Formats: sequence, C-alpha cells, structure tokens
Amino acid sequence: MVSETVVEGLKPYSIGEKIRTLRLKKSMGLVELGNHTGLSAALLSKIERGKLIPTLPTLMRIALVFAVGLEFFFTDDRRRHVLAIVRKDERKRFPERPGVPEVSYFFESLDFKAQERKLSAYYADFEPIALEKARPHQHPGIEFIYVVEGKLGIRVGSDEHELDEHDSIYFDSSVPHTYRRTSKKPCKAVVVTS
Repeated sequence: MVSETVVEGLKPYSIGEKIRTLRLKKSMGLVELGNHTGLSAALLSKIERGKLIPTLPTLMRIALVFAVGLEFFFTDDRRRHVLAIVRKDERKRFPERPGVPEVSYFFESLDFKAQERKLSAYYADFEPIALEKARPHQHPGIEFIYVVEGKLGIRVGSDEHELDEHDSIYFDSSVPHTYRRTSKKPCKAVVVTS
C-alpha cells in the first residue's frame, strides 16, 4: 500500500493524465497500448485514472511506446515553461540526403533543443539542380515555407510553383513534393513542418 504522502507528492505530476494524453494523441486504445507494453488494459486504465501508481519499469514500458523519456512524466506542468533557444553557432548543417552526389538543399534545425515539439522548424539553403534530379519526398502533416532570399521552385503533386523572396506557401506534405533553387542568386528559406 502506497502512503498518502507519496500519493500527494505525485499528484502535481499527473502521470495518469499524461499517459492518457499520449495514448489519445496516437489514437490508440487501452488494449492496443497493452499489446505494445505487455500490460493489461485494466491495469493501464487504473494508472490513467490515478487509481494505481505505476512502478518505474511499468512507466518505462509505456515511455518506450511513445518515444519519451521518464523525465516527461516527472515534470510538474505548473512549473514547466516551454522555451528553447538555439544559437546560430550551435546549429549543424546537413544535406537533404547523406551520401548522395547532388542534393536539392541543406538544412539546419532551428528548434532541436525544444522538448515535446508540436512542429519542426528548419533553415534551408537550396541548391540549383535540374528539376528531373530533384527527388520527391512526402511525410504526414503540413508544411509551411517562407522564402527569405532568392527564388524557390516547388512542385507539389503535379503542380509547379515559383516563390520569390518573402513569398510563402502552405501545403499538405503527404503529397509528394520537391524543391530547387531557380535563380543564380542564393536561395534560403524557413521551413516549418507539423
């Protein structure tokens, strides 16, 4: 039996509510979470409702399913501030695809220090490659691009667009898309995905 002091001490962390929120974000039922963790749906239900305090190994099994660390469950939401600063000299530059001779762009993560991100932001430097060499890619969610400098050609599905400096585009990123620089001048943009 867990003492009242321990129960009261853990209340601010809302561990059960956090598990439920993670599960619902993934549109996952208790039975499905049970299949992934090896825990019963009844046990998981008790944990989510605050009727049972999970052991660390149990919590670790749940954390692994949702790709979060144990610290996620032990952050007091009342004291947590969502804030992360990334200095320019801390960013790392990566090619669109490593080990490929021609790439459409290089990118730097603008928010890699932020935990529990709701979106991902990048600074991109686009290369002048032929349209037929640009590799289409797709991912779930949406994408927003703001051109900081130069001209950017973008193909979304079968539609071609050219964005000038300070233009922006918002589109469904589950549709195959490619980008390329369309002028001699450098082309740089801020890319946000969700």
